[in-house]
Amino acid sequence: MTGYIIRRLIQAVIVILIVSIIVFLIMRLLPGDPILIYMSQSRMQGSSTEQLQKLRHEYGLDKPLIAQYLDWLGGILHGDMGRSIFQLEPVRNLIATAFPITVYLGFLSFLISFFLGISAGIISAVRRGTWLDTVVTVLANLGITAPIFWVGIMLIYLFGLSLKWLPIQGYTSPFDNFWLSTKQLMMPVFCLSLFPIASAARQTRSSMLEVIHQDYIRTAWSKGLRERAVIFRHALKNSLIPVITWKGATVRNIFGGSVIIETVFNIPGMGRLAVNGLMEQDYAIIQGVTLIMAIIVTIANLLVDLINGWLDPRVHYE
Repeated sequence: MTGYIIRRLIQAVIVILIVSIIVFLIMRLLPGDPILIYMSQSRMQGSSTEQLQKLRHEYGLDKPLIAQYLDWLGGILHGDMGRSIFQLEPVRNLIATAFPITVYLGFLSFLISFFLGISAGIISAVRRGTWLDTVVTVLANLGITAPIFWVGIMLIYLFGLSLKWLPIQGYTSPFDNFWLSTKQLMMPVFCLSLFPIASAARQTRSSMLEVIHQDYIRTAWSKGLRERAVIFRHALKNSLIPVITWKGATVRNIFGGSVIIETVFNIPGMGRLAVNGLMEQDYAIIQGVTLIMAIIVTIANLLVDLINGWLDPRVHYE
């Protein structure tokens, strides 16, 4: 087990390095110059060439690409993610403010999607062919195909503008005002949970239907065990193996979807921070946010592999 974890950690470091290189190069290949954009949006429109070169030197943009990447990577190893060109703040501080918001939003979405999706899938499989199965299947198909930005806009129009039940934007910490925070997060969390719930329901249904036809399940039924005992003690654990694997993959969907949802609902998390940084070509922000996202997804994949080993004793970490 220890050797496996060490190998996976080495692989994770390699993946994160590759992601950082790709993002670094893509940002540099985009048309436009962040310094010129900054000057055009500030009071420095009449700045001289010397002032322009001074700004380039201050942010290290006058160096070769390899030197810029190594400087940025060296700063990361020392806890320095660079400095935002437009917001004039260390990226570390900006991410420290936005990160808890995105994690809170993503954690709620993951938790809700995990329990609701698996529960819906179990009900659909156990009641196969009934109206419950039909309803769950139809809703799951709709949840998978519906674009979350469109769902968010429709929710804003219905519950925010028409019925005026929920606020349409903003974020409030639950420690400051729990009720207001709950109302503000209802629509964003629903949008982020929609696809994970639907996919988990379909995956759980398919897996449960495969497991409940196994011989050991028939044996459990023949012993006269109750339906609840057969489902939860015998069938559920084995049917969860592919579901857990898929839920690990939905972590990146949730955090990736936060870029859209935080923009739609004006939530000051890492998703909106990334969008603003991309619009302004603020290299340091995009690189910092992408690095944090890559680390989160990599850790989630490692945890999924370890959980699968616990659920399935046939898995050996050699």
